[in-house]
Amino acid sequence: MSPSDAQLGVPRLHLRQVDSTNVRARELAGAGAPHGTLVTAGVQTAGRGRQGRTWSAPAGSALLASLVVREPTRLLSLAAGVAVAAVAERLDTAGRTAAVKWPNDVLLDGGKVAGILVEGRPQEDWAVLGIGLNVAVELDTLGAEIGARAATLGLSVREMERALAELLAELRRVFALEPEQVLAELRGRDALNGHPVSWAHGAGIGAGIDAEGRLLVRTGDETIALDAGEVHLEPAGRG
Repeated sequence: MSPSDAQLGVPRLHLRQVDSTNVRARELAGAGAPHGTLVTAGVQTAGRGRQGRTWSAPAGSALLASLVVREPTRLLSLAAGVAVAAVAERLDTAGRTAAVKWPNDVLLDGGKVAGILVEGRPQEDWAVLGIGLNVAVELDTLGAEIGARAATLGLSVREMERALAELLAELRRVFALEPEQVLAELRGRDALNGHPVSWAHGAGIGAGIDAEGRLLVRTGDETIALDAGEVHLEPAGRG
């Protein structure tokens, strides 16, 4: 996916507190930071997800990481989802199955354990890959509404660095795959396939992922492809 994937995580800037790791990584990328530059933080004061949502977690309990990616491919966000799901499943103390909710959430038995946000400047051929992973979050600290939809790996805060090392190794593996291989792994973890879904302009049944990484949805006798946007699992699932 990029010529120097072996260098993911080098150099690394770790901050006790930051507004957003993505914001800081974007600043570094714009100043010429090399591919694989990593920004991590103990706590974010203005962490963001897709659609302008906030991403928050108690200090020190979530892995908050942003990578500078040079020459990003169109499947960057989906490839990251595959990698994060594999790590979440491997480290989860409850032994649950991890799935990817297209395009950017990772679920454990329907609860959101991780979110992914890709931002960048295509004209300058770089992107920032932001990942928030609930490594040691205690769900009852998130409030009833958020806690009911969230999941956590159930690890201790002492295992944060182990989780990061596992994540970087898995990203290197997935980034080295051909696009068809990434999509095959994604299809094997597709949380929406066969389930009722809705989005801003319609509703239907998830019908897989096409060769371009788009979400397929059956609506009556028609199958349409979504290439962007927010998709929700309807009551048959969680999301």
